[in-house]
Amino acid sequence: MLGNVGEELGWGAGEGRRRPGVGVGGLRGPRRSVWEGETRVRTPLRPGAPGSCTPSSYGLWGEVCSMISKKYSEFLPSMQSAQDLITQVDKLSDDIDLLKSRIESEVRRDLHVSTAEFTDLKQQLEKDSVVLSLLKQLQEAQKCLKLLKSRKCFDLKMLKSLSMELTIQKQNILYHLGEEWQKLIVWKFPPSKDTSNLESCLQTQLHLCTEQSQNEEKPPMPPTSSVLLAFSILGELHTKLKSFGQMLLKYILRPLASCPSLFAVVESQPNIIIIRFQSVMTDFEHPSPSEVFAKIRLVLEVLQKHLLDLPLDTDQENEKTSTIILAEMLGDMIWEDLSECLIKNCLVYSIPTNSSKLQQYEEIIQSTEEFENALKEMRFLKGDTTDLLKYARNINSHFANKKCQDVIVAARNLMTSEIHNTVKIIPDSKISVPDLPTSDEDDKLQIQKMSTTQYNEMVNLQPENTLDQHSFSLPTCRVSESVKKLMELAYQTLLEATTSSDQCAVQLFYSVRNIFHLFHDVVPTYHKENLQKLPQLAAIHHNNCMYIAHHLLTLGHQFRLRLAPILCDGTTTFVDLVPGFRRLGTECFLAQMRAQKGELLERLSSARNFSSMDDEENYFAASKAIRQVLHQLKRLGIVWQDVLPVNIYCKAMGTLLNTAISEIIGRITALEDISTEDGDRLYSLCKTVMDEGPQVFAPLSEESKNKKYQEEVPVYVPKWMPFKELMMMLQASLQEIGDRWADGKGPLAAAFSSSEVKALIRALFQNTERRAAALAKIK
Repeated sequence: MLGNVGEELGWGAGEGRRRPGVGVGGLRGPRRSVWEGETRVRTPLRPGAPGSCTPSSYGLWGEVCSMISKKYSEFLPSMQSAQDLITQVDKLSDDIDLLKSRIESEVRRDLHVSTAEFTDLKQQLEKDSVVLSLLKQLQEAQKCLKLLKSRKCFDLKMLKSLSMELTIQKQNILYHLGEEWQKLIVWKFPPSKDTSNLESCLQTQLHLCTEQSQNEEKPPMPPTSSVLLAFSILGELHTKLKSFGQMLLKYILRPLASCPSLFAVVESQPNIIIIRFQSVMTDFEHPSPSEVFAKIRLVLEVLQKHLLDLPLDTDQENEKTSTIILAEMLGDMIWEDLSECLIKNCLVYSIPTNSSKLQQYEEIIQSTEEFENALKEMRFLKGDTTDLLKYARNINSHFANKKCQDVIVAARNLMTSEIHNTVKIIPDSKISVPDLPTSDEDDKLQIQKMSTTQYNEMVNLQPENTLDQHSFSLPTCRVSESVKKLMELAYQTLLEATTSSDQCAVQLFYSVRNIFHLFHDVVPTYHKENLQKLPQLAAIHHNNCMYIAHHLLTLGHQFRLRLAPILCDGTTTFVDLVPGFRRLGTECFLAQMRAQKGELLERLSSARNFSSMDDEENYFAASKAIRQVLHQLKRLGIVWQDVLPVNIYCKAMGTLLNTAISEIIGRITALEDISTEDGDRLYSLCKTVMDEGPQVFAPLSEESKNKKYQEEVPVYVPKWMPFKELMMMLQASLQEIGDRWADGKGPLAAAFSSSEVKALIRALFQNTERRAAALAKIK
């Protein structure tokens, strides 16, 4: 084309071909490359030379050259783009070839397998569709029958036959569905099925079928969703899930919640998921809530993934479908029992027993909340906070209740323990509890400064003779070790109340009061027989009551700074309980004293009224009675020694000895005739009492310290001096008796009345003028 143009313009023939050094269009001469952006330089031809232009055609030639140059500069970039495109096409072609080879080598290799699987699934789907269609037809038939029944036309034989046939077909389908369900959900138990036995739990397993069996010998099982949907259409889904949920609770979830050494293990086998147990050694008696939540969450996650993650559409033909979420159904059925189990077997035992550990319980609250959130994500739970989380968050109330319950249980155990294990209490004894709370030190300093300012110029009102430091202390005695621990428990509980919340502090305060009310009711009843039969226990119980009453006087006052502002009445006193405890101890000991008096009088009753002492048999009986009385008093002195406070001991022994002496005096003064020999033997018997009676006063274990109490017998035995006067009269003459009477001013007059003295004179002396004269002086 360019060559033809050249010929028309007068260029030489063959000038249009490209040769080395010739540009496009056959132009010769020096030039610069168009690629390099340089301008072209041409050398004009000679006039008349071949291919030269005439002057008239020179302008046309320039325009043609310009046009060719312009087209040439536009052609080169297009050509370069075309070449780049060819390169990309070649690369894409190579990729297509590689992909084609991979399809040939990999995809087609498994294509026949996929086709076979697709064919099986399609057949199973068609089969399930037919079964579901049949079920829906049965359901529709059942609705029609119910409608006919409601119209009171069910007496037709045809309808009865249809109803019977419908029932038979429904039960037949349920039977076959039940068989399929048993293949999908398989429980394996030990022979005993005892969930309380660890060995039985370790042999319990749950098998879940996850896929269809590929074994040609066994018929393929329907998918789980089809079986559950069939149960739903027949109205049996709730029953099946409820039965499964109860077994899940009994054989898996409850053991995990109650046994700290038990863990759930999940095993994956071809077409089967196995849930079983494994045991590990642990020192904990009760499981940790966090561990229990993790174990139960693992089991529920497996069930949700392989069994319950199947939303069922019960009405697929209509546009509006009713979706059943199996996890929600199962959760509604088991959550109440499961949460109760978690509370009773796990959370209850995690409640701290000390208020200082309440802050650590926040971790358990957080783990409880995370556990519930996880169940909500799995659709087991719906709604807001449940009872489980409410229980965990209400820790202050539970802590107070548990603390109070523990305090009452510990107190009752102490009250029902043995009384005879005692500890010695001295005036300097103190309860071994931490330092009690005191008022602010700044307040103390301010009060001291104010007191100094106001009273530094006043007279000293302090008495010259101050009380002894132990004036208001409990005297030395022995109390039950359990009662001492009981008072320590009361102090520790009140001290715990000072560091607890207001609600807990109030509950703990009244729990301490309940301790003492419980003591008042339990101890006299529980130990009734021993308190009646054993004098030592009666004495210890008396001391116990006085010991408690002594502490109750100031117990509430020591904690008033913290407890008084939060109590409804503003008082923290226990003083109102003091009279009851004093009366409780006194009544028990007085009952024992009455029993001992009865025994003394019973022994003296065998003395035959101390009459006819000249008879050996009568004298022996009276002597034996005296010996028994003294033996009983000495035995009491031993069992009460170092137990009762000294003053109580001396008063008790003095009262009993006084009872025996009063009985002896009464029996002797009642005699109407006392011979000389009788008088000598009666004197001998009284001398035995006079000599050995003081020996029963031995309140201390060190004999050398008991002498002063034995010398003070007349102080504790009111009839001791009359008894000595009676002994004197048994051996005295009429003159001596008159002298000791001394016109009603002598010692004999202080011991006996005139009528008693006259009766003794008449019994001791014969009726003579001297006796009449002596009787006349007794006025």
